Amino acid sequence: MDENQFFREVTMRICGSLEIDKALWQCLLYIKDILPADELIMTVYDHDAKTLDIVATASIDGGVLRSDKIPMPEHLNRQLEEPSKFPRVRISDDVYKDEIVSKVAEQLKWPDSSIIVGRLIVDNKFIGSFILRANGRGRYTERDAKLWTIINEPAAIALANSRRYLELIKLKELLADDSKYFQNELRRGFTEEIVGAEFGLKEVMNQVLKVAPLSSPVLLFGETGTGKELIANAIHNFSPRNNGPLIKVNCGAIPETLIDSELFGHEKGAFTGAIFQQRGRFERAHGGTIFLDEVSELPLNAQVRLLRVIQEKEIERVGGTQPIKVDVRIISATNKDLKRLVEKNLFRDDLYYRLCVVPIYIPPLRERKMDIPALVEYFMRRKAKEIGLNFMPGMTPGTLEKLTEYDWPGNVRELSNAIERAIIIHGNRPLDFEDIIGRQTKEHGNDRIEQISTDLSDLTTMKDIEIQHIKNALRRSNGKVEGKDGAAFILGMNPATLRSRMRKLKIPFGKAAKAEYAKKVL
Repeated sequence: MDENQFFREVTMRICGSLEIDKALWQCLLYIKDILPADELIMTVYDHDAKTLDIVATASIDGGVLRSDKIPMPEHLNRQLEEPSKFPRVRISDDVYKDEIVSKVAEQLKWPDSSIIVGRLIVDNKFIGSFILRANGRGRYTERDAKLWTIINEPAAIALANSRRYLELIKLKELLADDSKYFQNELRRGFTEEIVGAEFGLKEVMNQVLKVAPLSSPVLLFGETGTGKELIANAIHNFSPRNNGPLIKVNCGAIPETLIDSELFGHEKGAFTGAIFQQRGRFERAHGGTIFLDEVSELPLNAQVRLLRVIQEKEIERVGGTQPIKVDVRIISATNKDLKRLVEKNLFRDDLYYRLCVVPIYIPPLRERKMDIPALVEYFMRRKAKEIGLNFMPGMTPGTLEKLTEYDWPGNVRELSNAIERAIIIHGNRPLDFEDIIGRQTKEHGNDRIEQISTDLSDLTTMKDIEIQHIKNALRRSNGKVEGKDGAAFILGMNPATLRSRMRKLKIPFGKAAKAEYAKKVL
């Protein structure tokens, strides 16, 4: 056999396709007429995982991509990683007595066989093997081994090129997967602003600004509808991770049987219906933040695995065998008393202390009523735009004061829905919210909401509403601006800020105005 021709023909076939299974098959069709050949095998050595991976095989029937991972004992790893430990090419007539080759033979269930093993070395580093197998013993000679030696280099190049190609394909699929996922997130929308950041939520925002630059876990707690997701978004946006993803998980909305797959991902074939590999939420959040809403709803077995992720900073996909390192900042939220759940053994205490490194309490709307006028304005503009109105709805006289007095058990979410409902029902007429205010009046009997008198026939703009709201506060305080019983205290504002706002709105204050407001005590 002409060695130059053999080298040329094998090189053309092994390097003729980036799909290594097809390349192996084309090689086998040529080699079988020159050497005993029933199968070609290509393996890769994973230096990090310490495994010998079978990446492709080829028989007369065609090539097959594989993903078999064979763990190697420590002493065999040392042998594999030393290029001088074995010759570049060697013959074995009893594959089940060869300590390394026997593991491949067992995995592929070979019959009695002879093999020629070509060790693929690149930059003095063992990267894998190119193996020719024939059924039966004593099938190869030293002449055959010498012929196999000359194709060692093109086989190594073909393997390296194929691995790079597969990595690029996988990266492309990951990017397409991420693109699809984040497009769905964007469609859901997250354009809300934090109304009340300078007043009722000022203390919350101070804590946000302190904790945002850190990587410490944060636990947001408060009643449902208070805006915990908004605060999580703010922490992420103010953090050094703001260029990374913010992945949101509603722990209460995931069936218990799917929690592991959703959080940590799964491998193809891990369970019935797993027709492709899928990355979990933690893997998607790598380099960014994961927001675990309703974390108290996690079942105890999932809590154990979440604790391990926090401690080890690594995950394992369902059906996977290799740990995957993740760099994720965890923000969790709950509307339940986690300490009480810990006492009842419904939530793990070790997980609680891991999540509650920095607790932030989000106050309900009834504890920050000074934010209601701004929230009303924000939601009226937003809902009017969403519904398609080309004007800003007004409100009937005294309505804002009624809304301020209402306790809002559903918090900001209830207020948002009430405004949307009122705009739909009233159309272009002023809004009155009687379905809410009237209900509270009946529930409280004599503790009815005060009706604030006003000489305005109709409130058509938010400026009018703001003027009236400040004047009502001045009437309550007998014209006094500062102090515990002053208008600024009632409105939850700094006195200097209130005076500045009053000047802008041309609302009189001082001694003369004080006497005027004192005559109009409610």
